[in-house]
Amino acid sequence: MRIPLLAALLAIGPQAAGQAVPGSLDVHWNAGAPDCEAAPQAPLQVHAYEPRTFILRQSPCVHFEANFLYLLIGSERALLIDSGAIADPERMPLAQRVLELLPRRDGAPLPLIVAHSHGHRDHRAGDALFASHGAVEVVAADLEGVKAFFGLDRWPDGVARLDLGDRGVTVLPAPGHHPAQVLFHDERTALLFSGDFLLPGRLLIDDTAAYRASAARAAEFFRDHPVTHVLGGHVELDLDGRLFPHGAQHHPRERPLQLDKQALLALPAALETFNGFHARHDDFVLVHPMHNLAALAAAAVAALALVGWALRRLWRRRRAVSARGRD
Repeated sequence: MRIPLLAALLAIGPQAAGQAVPGSLDVHWNAGAPDCEAAPQAPLQVHAYEPRTFILRQSPCVHFEANFLYLLIGSERALLIDSGAIADPERMPLAQRVLELLPRRDGAPLPLIVAHSHGHRDHRAGDALFASHGAVEVVAADLEGVKAFFGLDRWPDGVARLDLGDRGVTVLPAPGHHPAQVLFHDERTALLFSGDFLLPGRLLIDDTAAYRASAARAAEFFRDHPVTHVLGGHVELDLDGRLFPHGAQHHPRERPLQLDKQALLALPAALETFNGFHARHDDFVLVHPMHNLAALAAAAVAALALVGWALRRLWRRRRAVSARGRD
């Protein structure tokens, strides 16, 4: 599906009036399958939130991360937020599908920027799919590359604004899960794209102090800004609030993708009371993998020490019994 540029421009109206352009999240996301070989399915699902905003979901059967990607189309250029977990075009026709969605100008698709919520591989592996397309600019996913492209010279303070032509996107630093994590706020729809910083699933904490500071900055900034929905990079919870097992390629009864503004405003308090290991909340689960790994290692060392003590004690008893027998 290609969108004529004139039709795309006609959709500007509500934004020009200072209102968020409404959209639809009435969609059933691809939930994978218990046996992916027995139930083949399309590798990429595309949903039009509104005519110039697309949500793309990579099938859980193609990669268990089941990433959500976001395409925002302006009048001068477009922005793809994250490129997903797969670099093989045979398994994931991402570049082809995205370029098909772009309006055409002078016989060619609009220029495209591929940026990332953060630099973990499952959010940037698909960069390679765009390598042969000259009108695509891929932003480096490391911290220096992110700072340079967006002009965030006071990182992690300050914000940047990316102009897509009649459509602005605010970029807010949010390290804590990853050193180069950013949030994208779309002025057209008031959607907030949060990557792995905030999503219905595991919030994996790399740096607790940085995460707390980022959550406080984000809550302060967006308290006075409209946020229609918070859209993250994954869904890892079912409708009963249970986490899907890590690596699961089937998400039965998956809960909705979208969180509300209140979830963002509640995040600072959740992080302030975080026990440093694991904490469950209504919309997400806080997890510090390294702390949990360290605790697991300490428990393993303690268990080995206990086993060693028990074996040594048993050996001493047997020696004592043997010595009495000789007497």
